[in-house]
Amino acid sequence: MYQFDKRIVMTLDAGGTNFVFSAIQANQLVVSPISLPSNADNLDKCLETFIFGFTTVINELSEAPVAISFAFPGPADYVNGVIGDLPNLKAFRGGIALGPFLENKFNIPVFINNDGDLFAYGEAIAGVLPEINQKFSDSGSPRRYKNLLGVTFGTGFGGGIVINGNLHIGDNGSGGDLWMFRHKKFRDCITEESVGISALKRMYAEFSGDFQSDLTPKDIFDIAEEVKKGNKDAALRTFAEMGEEAGDTIAHAVSLVDGLVVIGGGLMGAAKYFMPSLMNELNGNIRKLNGESFPRLEMTAYNLVVENDLNLFLKGSSTFVNVLGSDKKVNYNSEKRIGIAISKLGTSKAIALGAYAFALHALDLNE
Repeated sequence: MYQFDKRIVMTLDAGGTNFVFSAIQANQLVVSPISLPSNADNLDKCLETFIFGFTTVINELSEAPVAISFAFPGPADYVNGVIGDLPNLKAFRGGIALGPFLENKFNIPVFINNDGDLFAYGEAIAGVLPEINQKFSDSGSPRRYKNLLGVTFGTGFGGGIVINGNLHIGDNGSGGDLWMFRHKKFRDCITEESVGISALKRMYAEFSGDFQSDLTPKDIFDIAEEVKKGNKDAALRTFAEMGEEAGDTIAHAVSLVDGLVVIGGGLMGAAKYFMPSLMNELNGNIRKLNGESFPRLEMTAYNLVVENDLNLFLKGSSTFVNVLGSDKKVNYNSEKRIGIAISKLGTSKAIALGAYAFALHALDLNE
């Protein structure tokens, strides 16, 4: 979708240290990204950075852009473009109408969303969803998926939901906020306490007893790989714990979404260490008070990174059954199944494509 659209949308990758400005046309970058200091502690300078960055992009374009669309950290009223009290962008306190401000400056529509939402939308438009559906087509299967849950393991635990090709924003702009789900083991805590950069650092310190070293997730990964000194068992346990907690949350969410799942974020380099426990959680059992046990999900979850799992997922268990009293047959899919994939687009590209597609979709709806 939109791979042949000639309209240009300006985008932004907003970090606490730098803002990276660019523009997309037909799902491709059309200017080299422009990185500028965010000036996050000074509102006036920060807003000047927005104006200078987007103006610089406009000056490099061969034609005028039709919109601005980007992800920005919350809390925020994304629908109205108002940014709330951000922990890493201190200038945005008390509610800053960033969207309307940029609309007044550039006289084009401005769309701001959560990065988890746009990651999911980008994967649904140009990532894992069309890729898997093409694999079904190539294998001769009539099966197609329309729904997707996107989750990110990075600074925190992000999420987004796409239903039948449409991004689920929610009435308050809070659709897909997985990070606030209840923790599996610590019932008075949020799930993000075990999924994300800070969570990994905390868990490794607790499991190893090393509260002095300020280790990064890469350090913990290197310890697991035995290329850095440390407690390997604690490192492996840390990633397994994150996988279990993420799997529990995804299991709750996918029961409502009933679609493919794609995972992205800065921690994906350690996927081989957390995916086994994540998949075990999805395909594990749950029970009733009387002790009866049955599968956690109605659907069997397949790890689409594993070739055998992918082949089984694509093959399915579809058969034909007779319609009683006639000579007709109907398709019977006796096994419900979902696929768990890892982003091939990469998180930043998926977010950018999601921002681009969201803007064009909104403009088309308003025509």
